[in-house]
Amino acid sequence: MTFKPISFTLNGSSKAAFATEGQNLLDFLRRAVGDLSPKYGCGQGTCGACTVMIDNVPQLACLVLAESVEGRAVNTAAGLANGPRLDPLQEAFMERFAAQCGYCTAGMLVAARALLDANPRPSREEVIEGISGNLCRCTGYEPIIDAILDVAEGRVQA
Repeated sequence: MTFKPISFTLNGSSKAAFATEGQNLLDFLRRAVGDLSPKYGCGQGTCGACTVMIDNVPQLACLVLAESVEGRAVNTAAGLANGPRLDPLQEAFMERFAAQCGYCTAGMLVAARALLDANPRPSREEVIEGISGNLCRCTGYEPIIDAILDVAEGRVQA
């Protein structure tokens, strides 16, 4: 088994760990780095539970090789909060009861943050498109969409 050192930025902090050859980013983040917020859902890039941002672009961590993040910035749901202050999206998800089991929540939050960073005032249709790669099996999408729109329309503040 071959190990490769990977140095990158995770949620604003410098990190270094060893990845095995061919290891995907999801497994690397969870096992080597200890960030458990991206979830293993399908392992095939169809559910969105493992969504992270790499250099501010949403990516499915199960489909990305760990070694590809060398020198890059990775952000996960664990990095959304600013110290003790939650991200407005996290607040809105709580207020709107936009999570039941919570399994999809981390990936959904990252996808929503990427959407709002790129388009701070999306329409309802743009929100639907922005989270279309993230499956939710129990909450349903209406509370999630409403929470994202609450942030976009300024009803929830940082």
